[in-house]
Amino acid sequence: MSIAASSRLRRLRKSESILRLFTETDVPVRCLVPVWFIVDGVGVAEELPLGGGMWRYSVDQLPAQAARARAGGAEGVMLFGVPEVKGMQHATDPNGLVANAARALKADIHGSKLTIFADVCLCSYTPDGHCGVWHDGPGHGIAHGHVDNDASTAVLARMAVMLAAAGVDIVSPSDMMDGRISVIRKALDDAGFEYTLLCSYAAKMASAFYGPFRLAADSAPQHGDRRGYQMNPANRREAAREIEADVLEGADMLLIKPALTNLDLIRECRDRWDLPIVAYQVSGEYAMVREAANAGRIDFARAARETLVSIRRAGADLVITYLADDVWAGRI
Repeated sequence: MSIAASSRLRRLRKSESILRLFTETDVPVRCLVPVWFIVDGVGVAEELPLGGGMWRYSVDQLPAQAARARAGGAEGVMLFGVPEVKGMQHATDPNGLVANAARALKADIHGSKLTIFADVCLCSYTPDGHCGVWHDGPGHGIAHGHVDNDASTAVLARMAVMLAAAGVDIVSPSDMMDGRISVIRKALDDAGFEYTLLCSYAAKMASAFYGPFRLAADSAPQHGDRRGYQMNPANRREAAREIEADVLEGADMLLIKPALTNLDLIRECRDRWDLPIVAYQVSGEYAMVREAANAGRIDFARAARETLVSIRRAGADLVITYLADDVWAGRI
């Protein structure tokens, strides 16, 4: 047999049926986790920014949304709290937005069948929009104002325990404070929540792709930026150290964010560790596809599917994505 005859790889692409039959990577609906922003009020169901794929709901709207999610094939949902009045006390309030949302979902026939992820961070609660406790003066070898690492982890641990008590299944710290996984794990275990799962944002980059999210979550920093705690997107080796630290501290799963600009890290995680890998397809990634499609530059459905396939192909088990609603609606 000649080399040419033995290397006709196009034989595997000669019909639609063969293409489907030998597709290596799929994107089952069960692996797509939508994001819901929980806000104060009654009867609130608004997309912000308009066309951005991010929806803000008051607690009374969640049973209807849970029914839609379950009908669409969802198995889990990620919750973020966005209080109307800022104040760090709201982050640990057992009657706060996310706690009330979790209880409402657990009491609902459809919501009780969803696995509830909840973000554990302070950025939407603090008046300055930072992810931890801001310290104005020098300290810890830092000569200027900064987020106090250890004071922040103590608050985050209390927040995680409060959320677990409200019924959250998977607490998801996204703050990037050093050592917070071990502190949160110990706090959960000491409080009797040893079976509450811990999803670590193990490598969260200081990314330019969070813009629309910060509008929806009302969490843009009011001074400075987050490069002192979120990761430098240029540093792959440092990211591996961050991820390994969280594995050793007891994370049950690893989350990489953003997804599309960190496919190499997702693959490295998949090859190196056996923990479940979660990728967060962030607001700016969604916006690129949506806005390009609105401008007639690309086909929305095909491009959206391709992004999800690439994230899954890199090794992600779950994808937190604003595309979930488009999948349920048959737009993808």
